[in-house]
Amino acid sequence: MGRGFYVGETVHPDLKTLIELQQVDRNISELTSKIDSSPLEIQTLQAQLHEFTRALDERKSRLSANQKERRDLEGDLQAIRAKISKHKDQLYEVKTNEQYRAMLKEIEGEEENIRKGEDRILEKMVEAEQIDKLIREASGRLDSEKARVQSEVSRLEALRKESEQTRAQLQARREELTKALSEETLRLYEKLRKARNGMALAEVRDGLCTGCHVRLRPQAYNDVRSSELLLTCETCSRILYYIPQLEGAAGDELAADQRAAFQN
Repeated sequence: MGRGFYVGETVHPDLKTLIELQQVDRNISELTSKIDSSPLEIQTLQAQLHEFTRALDERKSRLSANQKERRDLEGDLQAIRAKISKHKDQLYEVKTNEQYRAMLKEIEGEEENIRKGEDRILEKMVEAEQIDKLIREASGRLDSEKARVQSEVSRLEALRKESEQTRAQLQARREELTKALSEETLRLYEKLRKARNGMALAEVRDGLCTGCHVRLRPQAYNDVRSSELLLTCETCSRILYYIPQLEGAAGDELAADQRAAFQN
């Protein structure tokens, strides 16, 4: 809810209402932004968890593929060893030196294939150890990730519900305030609110309109300070109001408190 403002002894009947109405509208706008962003934040959290589990599943698939490749390589090596054994037996059956040398060369080639295959199996074993480590680390974090996401989702849902309740209260207060305004004043306020990004009113401070930072004419400044008339800025058209500088520390504290309530 907006807080009360001291704007002078003689005040235009709509001015205090307009000041509170603008604060209520700003609060409604902020709450609406939070409410509207909540589903996207929840979706982002759920996407993070999905990506975490997807990465874990992908590593498990890589480990499974690695194990299959190793089995295939070991099967290939077993077949090559069998072929080498057969060729060695055949060495005793060849009849010429040329056939003997050809058989030895073929055996040497197959033995080289075995060395390459064994190197490839070793690479796969190292890779499997790395993947398995990543899987164990991710699996250990999975439950905590699920708990983290669920906790954050619950917090966001509770915050959204609270924001919706507060917004409903502010909307009810807004209806009360708009009913208290004259039709002409409300029409002007709504027009300026749409044209000025929600800021239909601006405080005058040290002779300046804080909406457009243009200095007011001396007579206009005096008229605004009286708060008897509903005046608009000649430059930005915002409705102007003035918070007097009361003397002493108490006055400074009151003015600062009023501005903070208006700006927050």
